[in-house]
Amino acid sequence: MGPHFDAIVVGARCAGAPTAMLLARAGHRVLLVDRATFPSDTISTHVIHAPGVAALRRWGLLDAVISTGCPPLATYRFDFGHFRLEGTPPPVDGLSAGYAPRRYLLDSILVDAAVASGVQLREEFSVHDVLVEDGAVVGVAGSGPDGRRVAERARVVVGADGRNSRVARAVRAGQYLDKPKLQYGYYTYWRDLPVDGFDAYVRPDRGWAAIPTNDGLTLVVVGWPYADVRAYKRDVETNYLATLELAPEFAEQVHAATRVEPFRGGGVSNYLRKPYGPGWALVGDAGYDRDPITAQGISDAFRDAEVCARALDDVLQGRRSFEDAMSDYQMTRDATVLPVYEFTTQLATLAPPPPEVASLLASAAGNPDAMDMFAGVVAATVSPAEFFSPQNVGRLRSAVG
Repeated sequence: MGPHFDAIVVGARCAGAPTAMLLARAGHRVLLVDRATFPSDTISTHVIHAPGVAALRRWGLLDAVISTGCPPLATYRFDFGHFRLEGTPPPVDGLSAGYAPRRYLLDSILVDAAVASGVQLREEFSVHDVLVEDGAVVGVAGSGPDGRRVAERARVVVGADGRNSRVARAVRAGQYLDKPKLQYGYYTYWRDLPVDGFDAYVRPDRGWAAIPTNDGLTLVVVGWPYADVRAYKRDVETNYLATLELAPEFAEQVHAATRVEPFRGGGVSNYLRKPYGPGWALVGDAGYDRDPITAQGISDAFRDAEVCARALDDVLQGRRSFEDAMSDYQMTRDATVLPVYEFTTQLATLAPPPPEVASLLASAAGNPDAMDMFAGVVAATVSPAEFFSPQNVGRLRSAVG
């Protein structure tokens, strides 16, 4: 029996819904499944940096995100204790601001756009098995809310089901450049805590960020080194609030605010996985994950969706072989993410920066171009390799005499 679908996408959040949407817009028959229902929440830093915002505009969805009332993140601030950097990331397609919408809003916008594009959506659908014939993935088997087991076949199965991806496990996707969990963070939401940008605080062995989101709330996430996770978990609220005292003015603002939701948290391993093989592909955290300290996950998922969907469209339309198209997808992904991956995992150790790096960052303070450029590193509009290049280091040194 031939496949009923051109593609089955497992996971309907920030990687899966856009991948399904883009494939459907290209004229393909797509089934999108998720064990959740929408709208629903999930653990997330919420931030969409400028590259992801540009993708939303290309897809015609940016206005829907803005209409939720989510404020723009026009300014990125970094408080290192002895000095501060404040800048605006260099633009991507004319866009510099980020946004940090609540996930129950963002994911519903993405899912609705996929359905409007012709995607068949099945919520509360659990995938139990990935079907393999003659060494190639040919579909999935699972069950919906009625418990009835069904099998669906497709020319390709896309795993967009997160770092614990069932698809990745089933195909034994190879991992490389693995790094362990480096920090553990807890976050919650505060009312009456005014923040008008992406505000990050860096202290020895501690770090936190404050980010405005929907409904006048501010998300504050506080991270400790993973080696201290047991101590952190022992009394989350006390340790969370004690950490904020390392910046007394900010701590005072938090004490005057009201916490409106429970603490949520976790830590993630860092890895890249081979994102394709016979009959299958991986997008988003299923194929690549990094510590959330630089909040790259949503923007990375959007990029994967575009690059992977373009490659699969070439395959499904017969323009390129599967191997050629998907190997290009992997090379494009890796070339884009590796500098940010190394920067993120170094930052996630929460260790004091080496003296030469601390000196370089301090020399950027008060230099608008340099501060904009560093904001761009965190927002992924400037490569860390460019910021830390000998040429740029020389310019910063010269600027401060």
